[in-house]
Amino acid sequence: MGYSITSNYAGEHAGQYIGAAMRSAKSLDNLTVLENIKFKRNITKVAGASLIKDATCDFSDSGTLTLTERVLNPKELQINVDLCKKDLLSDWQAAQMGAGAWNRDMSSDFSAFVVSHLSDTISDWIEQVIWTGNDSDPGSVTGMLTTGGVGTIDADTAVVEADNSGGAGVAHSATNIDENLGLILASVPVTLYGKEDLYIYMGTTAYRLYIENQAAAGYQNLYSMNDAFIPMYNGVKIAHCPGMPANQMVAAQKSNLFFGTDLVSDSTEIRMLDMSALDGSDNVRVVAKFTAGVQHAQGGDIVRQD
Repeated sequence: MGYSITSNYAGEHAGQYIGAAMRSAKSLDNLTVLENIKFKRNITKVAGASLIKDATCDFSDSGTLTLTERVLNPKELQINVDLCKKDLLSDWQAAQMGAGAWNRDMSSDFSAFVVSHLSDTISDWIEQVIWTGNDSDPGSVTGMLTTGGVGTIDADTAVVEADNSGGAGVAHSATNIDENLGLILASVPVTLYGKEDLYIYMGTTAYRLYIENQAAAGYQNLYSMNDAFIPMYNGVKIAHCPGMPANQMVAAQKSNLFFGTDLVSDSTEIRMLDMSALDGSDNVRVVAKFTAGVQHAQGGDIVRQD
């Protein structure tokens, strides 16, 4: 990966670096995160049928207990960036680098920004691919809602499909978001409703419309949106997931949706390697390695609306 510099530098640098706003991996707060997966992990699904019968004095086997599996297979990924200190010497970084041909290290504030920015880039990437990633694309993994029967949820025929108030594919709006929330909640199986970890997952577009709808209704605290506000609909918590596509919502238990990785902290561990002592070059290599993958368990306990 390369990088470029555009600058009209003259005088003293402010010592501040500001990157474009990104999504954080907010969805991970409402998914079950599985760590220490070196290769694959099997998620076992259990289904019982006709297990309870009238009591007798004898042991009499009855019913069935069926075990099936889904596989969570995190993909290995990396960031590799080469930064040339010679290029930085030609612009605003020059005044912040040490004197001498062998002492021109990058300034500490710029190094810290690079690490922070790339860490945020990984978080932004995770938030997006959790829902809409496609493993066939370079630097991506299969998401849950990826269209075309690719996503884990999209491909599962057992997933419950909820009606859309305006018909399939109709966009959410401030006037229909409340009705659509009611429709997805009405499709939640009775065995699932009332579970402590049941959430309605929605993207930023739907969440913004939900807040607008609730504020227009004049509910307490919504005009000021203080810290006491907990987004809910008819007793079910709402999970704001910035990476989810617009006009889609999912109702599911947190314990039924999985994000797998080797180590969560790998996604924020960025290493900067000064190559001058190794090969005499002016290059600084920035490296990150991590793994990521998603999966769900029981499709019949998931409701989707699109």
